[in-house]
Amino acid sequence: MVIGHLAGRAAAALASGIVGAVVVDRVKAGAGRSALRRSAVAVTTWGLRGQRRLESGAESVRLTTGDIVAEARERIGEQAPPPGTAAGDHHGHQH
Repeated sequence: MVIGHLAGRAAAALASGIVGAVVVDRVKAGAGRSALRRSAVAVTTWGLRGQRRLESGAESVRLTTGDIVAEARERIGEQAPPPGTAAGDHHGHQH
């Protein structure tokens, strides 16, 4: 999960850097506002697509990890806690 988070941050930084480079190049070249806008939109689109792919991959890793832990608990005869509860989250009474 840490890798997914770092990859997401790296992708965002990369997209930001690319957008900045495109903006500087267009301003130096004296291109019109519409070309600059089209370039910025295209680069932002790439960044959003990359971010969504990274998020999807991170979610897949999270789900796979949960499945592995549940199967391991099952093998040792331990019941897995319901989703959304911490393993040691007992507060002295039953619901």
